[in-house]
Amino acid sequence: MEFLDVVRRRKTTNGPFLPDKVSEEHQRLLMEVAGRAPSQLNSQPWRFVVIDDPATIDTIATISGDSMTEAMSNGTFFERYKPYFRFSASEMAERRDGMLFDKLPAALRPFTTQVFTKRGQKLMNAMRVPQKLGEENRKLVAGSPLLIGVMLDRSEYRPGELSSFYSVFSMGAAMENVWLTTVELGMGIQFVSFPMEVPGMWAKIENLLEVPDSLELMAVYRLGYVPTEQRRPAIDWTSHERKLPSQYVFRGTCKTPQTGWDTPASAG
Repeated sequence: MEFLDVVRRRKTTNGPFLPDKVSEEHQRLLMEVAGRAPSQLNSQPWRFVVIDDPATIDTIATISGDSMTEAMSNGTFFERYKPYFRFSASEMAERRDGMLFDKLPAALRPFTTQVFTKRGQKLMNAMRVPQKLGEENRKLVAGSPLLIGVMLDRSEYRPGELSSFYSVFSMGAAMENVWLTTVELGMGIQFVSFPMEVPGMWAKIENLLEVPDSLELMAVYRLGYVPTEQRRPAIDWTSHERKLPSQYVFRGTCKTPQTGWDTPASAG
């Protein structure tokens, strides 16, 4: 597969993976491409923990599901991320950013127009929608044959100092290499983010993985193979209508937006 084709096919997998175990060859390859990422002064501040033990995955899945239930119940999730929700193709076409929720979980569909209101929140809680969503999230994570935890060396990751920026930037490059490689391998990947949304939940994962004091657990991803029919097909980007919003690129200074470019926006 050509490199640009891989970049254009990159996506986040929101659905389930195949139950097949991720081969050791592919696990090693994912770690190899991560290690080939650039880093300031070749500091390589990243560390990874590869998790394929079903019991550990189940425990993290429970933490994730419980976190989603709590974040949905108290309204913090909708309040925090409402600027990024798009509920129609026309809105997505107009804004050209955010996430199109055209395939909402069944439990949320009746509340599409009310999720940001107090009345809608009360109705969802009364109907145990957060619990249903939390259970769906738990099943997604539990059904993932592989998790990868990404950590940074605290000697490099020092919040408030320039080295912290370098470390996070380098980690992003490493994970982008991993993300792109999943496309080549017929795999999918998704950030397990809900434990970070609820106080105390991330610490449970850190304790479970026995993260030493010298490292900071920054993120956990779930990975697995996806069915052939769910893999993103090649797209003729030259005729694609989704363009890069002008506010993303400037020319010369940040006061002059670049216009007229036909670069497609990210698809999620």
